[in-house]
Amino acid sequence: MKTSNRHFVPPFCPNERCPHHRNPAGWHFTHAGYFRRKASPTRIRRFHCSVCDRWFSTQTFDTTYWLKRPKLQRVIWNGLVACEAHRQAGRSQRAVHSTIQRQAERLGRHALLFQARLTAARLPEEDVVLDGLQTYENSKYWPCDFHLLVGSKSHYVHGFTDSELRRSGRMTAAQKRKRDRLEARFGKPDPRATEKDVEALLRIVLEEERLPVRRPFVLWSDEHAAYPRALRRLGLAQVEHRTVSSRAPRTPRNPLFAANVEDMFIRHSTSAHKRETIAFAKRRQAAAERMAVYQVWRNFMKAASEEHPKGDTPAMRAKVLDRWVTPHELFHRRLFPTLIELPARLAAYYWRDVPTRALPKGRRHRLKYAF
Repeated sequence: MKTSNRHFVPPFCPNERCPHHRNPAGWHFTHAGYFRRKASPTRIRRFHCSVCDRWFSTQTFDTTYWLKRPKLQRVIWNGLVACEAHRQAGRSQRAVHSTIQRQAERLGRHALLFQARLTAARLPEEDVVLDGLQTYENSKYWPCDFHLLVGSKSHYVHGFTDSELRRSGRMTAAQKRKRDRLEARFGKPDPRATEKDVEALLRIVLEEERLPVRRPFVLWSDEHAAYPRALRRLGLAQVEHRTVSSRAPRTPRNPLFAANVEDMFIRHSTSAHKRETIAFAKRRQAAAERMAVYQVWRNFMKAASEEHPKGDTPAMRAKVLDRWVTPHELFHRRLFPTLIELPARLAAYYWRDVPTRALPKGRRHRLKYAF
C-alpha cells in the first residue's frame, strides 16, 4: 500500500479566506490521519488548519488534485505540443475525448500561472518582435489573430493575446451572403480589436513587467496599420518602432525572423493551427489554453535551436532561468491563482471568459476542485 509523501509539510493554508493563505508566518496545523482512494498512492495524508478549521490533504497541493486519472496529465501535456488532437489522445489512452479536453483546460491554466510566476525574474535587454498568427475558431467565417511578442535573439515568447477578425479576402457571392447572415445573427467583430489587443500585450510585457529601458527599446513588426495606433495608445516614449515589409524574404537576416520561426513551430506543434485541418479550435478560449501550454514548453522545456537539441532553452538565452525545466518541476506543485497575480487580459484566459460568437454557451471556469 503506497502512502503519499510522508515528509510533506504544507507551505500555507489552501483556504483563500484564511489569514495564513498568503502569510504562513505563525500558522499552525495538525495531522489528521489518512483517506483512501483507488489511484496510486492509495493512502493520502490529511491535515487540519487550526485557524480556519479547514480540512485538506497532500493532494490539495498537487497538480492532479481531484483527477480520477492522474497519470494522463503528463501524457496529455506531451500530446498538446506534439500535434495531437483531443480525440486522437482519447483513442490512444482509452479515454473519452471530453476527459482529455478538461485536463487540457487545466494544463492551460497551470501554464498561465507557471509562466507568470517565472517572469518575475529579470527580463532580457534585447529587441523584441511583434507578429500575428492568423487562424480561426469554429469555422473559417470566424478568423482570429494570435499576437506574439518574441525576443529577437533569444526567441523567448514574452506573451500573447488574441483578436477576433472579420473574414476578408477573396470570397464567392454565396460566401459573402453566408458571412452577412452570420454577422446579422451573432454580430460583427470589433474593427479595432487588433489595436486594443496589441496594446494589452505590450502593456503586459513592457509596462507591468517593466523591461529594462537603459536604451531606446526597439520593437520590430511588419507594416500592420494597427500597430502604430496601439503604441500611441500605450504612450511609452522609449519604445522605438521599426517596420519590415511582410513580403521580405523570411531568412535569418530578416529582423522578423524570430516571430516567423515561432509561427512555423506553432503550426508544426499544434494541430489546431495548421492550414488545412479538422482539428481546428472550436473556441478561441481553447486555442489560448493551448497557446499557454506551447509558451511554457517552448520557453523552458525545448532547446532554442533544432540543430542543438541539448543546448540552451529560450529562457536560458534570455536570462530568465538558468536551467531546463523538467516535467517533475513543472508538475511538482499546484499553483494557486490567489497567490500569483495575472494581468486582467491573461486572467480572462484563466477563468475562461473569452467568448465565441457562434457558440455563445461557453463553459466558464468557476470550479474550486479543478483549480
